[in-house]
Amino acid sequence: MRVLYVEDAPRLLRSVATALERSGYAVDTAADGEEGLWRIGSAAYDAIILDIMLPKLDGLTVLKRMRAAGNE
Repeated sequence: MRVLYVEDAPRLLRSVATALERSGYAVDTAADGEEGLWRIGSAAYDAIILDIMLPKLDGLTVLKRMRAAGNE
């Protein structure tokens, strides 16, 4: 299972990504909304963990743009 985790808090990003990887998930990460949106458009994910309070683009905007592009 491939997961995208979008989080701007570096320590939380590392710890959650590490825990997911140890559980057998393939994990991609992004530290802001723009990078997260770019990753969503460039790969297929089984699950996306999306922080709401992100720099550049907030999580709700990322979600709206993702859905508008047909990525649900």
